[in-house]
Amino acid sequence: MKFYRKFWLLGIGLVLVGALIGGIFGTFSGAANANANLTAEDLVSDYGDALDVVDANYIDEIDREETLDSSIQSMLWSLDPHSAFFTKDELRKLYEEQASEFYGIGVSILQYRDGVYVQSVIPGTPADKAGLRFGDRIVEVEGKDATEWSSYEVSQNVRGIRGTPVKIKVERAGVKESVPFEIVRDGVPFPSIRNYFMLKDNVGYVALSGGFQETTDAELDQAISDLRKKGMESLLLDLRGNPGGLLPQAIAVTSNFIPSGQTVVSVKGRARGYDSRDLESEGGKMDDFPLIVLINGGSASASEIVAGAVQDYGRGLVVGSESFGKGLVQKIYPLPYGTGMTLTTARYYTPYGRSLQRDYSSGSIYDYFTHSDGEEANGESNGAIDAKPKPKGTAVKTAGDRVFYGGRGIEPDIEVESLEYTPVRARINQAAFFFVRQLAAGQISGFGSYKTGKQTFQNVVPEGGLVINDALYDAFVSYAIADKENALSRQNFESEPGYSRAKLREQLATARYSSEAGQQVFIEQDPQVMKAVESIPEARKLVETIMVRR
Repeated sequence: MKFYRKFWLLGIGLVLVGALIGGIFGTFSGAANANANLTAEDLVSDYGDALDVVDANYIDEIDREETLDSSIQSMLWSLDPHSAFFTKDELRKLYEEQASEFYGIGVSILQYRDGVYVQSVIPGTPADKAGLRFGDRIVEVEGKDATEWSSYEVSQNVRGIRGTPVKIKVERAGVKESVPFEIVRDGVPFPSIRNYFMLKDNVGYVALSGGFQETTDAELDQAISDLRKKGMESLLLDLRGNPGGLLPQAIAVTSNFIPSGQTVVSVKGRARGYDSRDLESEGGKMDDFPLIVLINGGSASASEIVAGAVQDYGRGLVVGSESFGKGLVQKIYPLPYGTGMTLTTARYYTPYGRSLQRDYSSGSIYDYFTHSDGEEANGESNGAIDAKPKPKGTAVKTAGDRVFYGGRGIEPDIEVESLEYTPVRARINQAAFFFVRQLAAGQISGFGSYKTGKQTFQNVVPEGGLVINDALYDAFVSYAIADKENALSRQNFESEPGYSRAKLREQLATARYSSEAGQQVFIEQDPQVMKAVESIPEARKLVETIMVRR
């Protein structure tokens, strides 16, 4: 017990010291400090005494390590929703993601109705070399039954130390017996930019969805260079679902679009090293093409820094739906024995002074992360959308006399709802996967030409490729209706013909080429992307206005 008590008290002491000097701006519960005269030493002593009482008197033997972890995590969450405790495995994963690489086997997996399936294999990885394929169902890992595992559980069990083997078994369409594999774990790339390609009208598209990691800026430079060679005249930078990451990379990415020496983000804190300061763009490599940044509720932190700077300076348009609203700065504090924590030390503000952080003073952690905390996503849109009631937050006038509001993340210039996923569409998604799984294995009679072995790893479907003809579509509909677990009728397909064909083509592109190719073909159905392309002329006017102001 002495080991755990010593470690536990050390962790608590670090949090309390951080809370006293590290820029915490209120508690998550919104309650006032009941006794401002309490010292950190007093609180640590109370915590230690309570732990001793629990350990000595609780009805069952307690899991001391689990109690330790949950105690520190609960304490951190009482400060704000983004300060967090990391176990050894969680901290290792965090560092791996920041380095744009982790150690595993190299597959993209998805959970469907009866298990976890390989959606795509990453080229050059152990899974690729071993021969895993699209549609393989993972049924066993290291002798443990995985048929009822979640995709998270499968991922956690196949990841591990570099150079160590992992034994798995898969069910493969068209093969009677399960297929065993022993795969040696190795580095798996975890890029920030998952795909980039050309859209119509010489519009380049870059999906920067994998967070801001150590390689993000270099990846973006390469993508822009390649797209320019293909005739790109304007750019859609897709930050939807990007949770953020490394601050220096957010500054480097923004430096592609605004002049050197301009403020990208202001950081305001209390602790040493986090006094108020402006972080400026750097380099002088600025591109001057029309720019549109796509955001949604999954765009947070570093993504909001980029979108906020682009919007404040009028460098481009922001299209989509409101961002998450995370403007708290976390610093990683390693703790003994491989664990660690992130502690909030400052706040982010856009160049013109908008706070990025959404209010968290009331409601639960669940409410905050699901946006169920009573905040309405309505607001004025600077002329881009019909006028709505004035939103909460402080009004800030930016370049071109446009008005936006702080304290609520980033509100788009042009608000567009994302593609709606109804229960019927969710069932069509699964039906398309299971049909293509059989199709790629040569199990659909009359369509042997669609049999696919190893993915070719192309990121883009050739123009005019993989057209879904009527015969193939009719076969898909008949297959889906006959499989009663899909719970689909012919009327369901008649109500969703465009969506059904697009999903079928997406899965076919994934099976033949890659998951990136599948995403590329489905972009054609994305209402936010389509609206962004339509808005290029408006983005071009902004660039022209900026050039005149200079």
